[in-house]
Amino acid sequence: MELRHLRYFVALAEQLNFTAAAEKVHVTQSTLSHQIRQLEEELGRPLFQRGARKVTMTLTGEAFLERARNALREVDEGIWSVRMAAEEMSGVVRIGTTHTFSMRIVPRCLSMFLEIYPSVRVEVLEMSGNEIAAALAKGDLDIGVTYKPQSTPGLHFESLYTEEMMLAVGAKHPFSKRRFVRMSELHLQKIVALPRTFSTRALLEECFRMANATPVVVAEMNAIAPMIELVSFTDIAAIVSEHATVRPDVRMIPLESPTPTRGPGLLWRTSDSRSHATRALAAIIRSVSAEQARDKRHKTLRGKRVPRIQSP
Repeated sequence: MELRHLRYFVALAEQLNFTAAAEKVHVTQSTLSHQIRQLEEELGRPLFQRGARKVTMTLTGEAFLERARNALREVDEGIWSVRMAAEEMSGVVRIGTTHTFSMRIVPRCLSMFLEIYPSVRVEVLEMSGNEIAAALAKGDLDIGVTYKPQSTPGLHFESLYTEEMMLAVGAKHPFSKRRFVRMSELHLQKIVALPRTFSTRALLEECFRMANATPVVVAEMNAIAPMIELVSFTDIAAIVSEHATVRPDVRMIPLESPTPTRGPGLLWRTSDSRSHATRALAAIIRSVSAEQARDKRHKTLRGKRVPRIQSP
């Protein structure tokens, strides 16, 4: 298997048309078809279903696509880093980030990036995941650091790690002294939630469905900070990221049966080439995220865990 096989495969997977894919990778249609056949023969499974007028991906192809993209990204990043080692970067990187990352990961990554590349200016905008996706699609951002939005046409989501969602309660809440809470125990409990336009809301509703629980959503807010503020002086609960910034008078309690989890990541436009500065910042974000994920794994696990539901 050679790199060209992976590049041709990804091109065809994105275009689902042999003519368009061949034009994208600058080869003839017959060459592209032959190379795809070679790759399928080496893997021993078909990657595409070829119809008279339509090309579709098989389940094997869908599974292999993410791996192929990641492999090509690693190679391209390596080639880029060698070429840029002796060059000074400049320009502007526009990054959109949700609240959790804006408070926790992004400042650390920017401090590292600007120390290495002081001639680059970085513009950071705090937005919702869907707003980031829309801004990327319009070309108003270069990269997003977010949870996967519900709809991402023309965008590629690159997962970074997995985090738990936890129950946030104030001193007045009956669960304030608990070590953990089962999702079923939130039946008819008052909660403040994100609006239904957020993918996290759909994730939590699926967890409640599995636990046969129906909480009472007394308020909806599109930002975590006011949700935590409301929780702090009422008996209303919220479910937020384990990394959310909370007040000293708010307790974060693990949720079980199931434990809701979601996967943050980088969001890109699939059609654009990325600037050198954007690639460098993305590499630092990956490194910091991987380090935090390792630190979490090294911590002592609490008891026996139950199956988790992860955000799509």
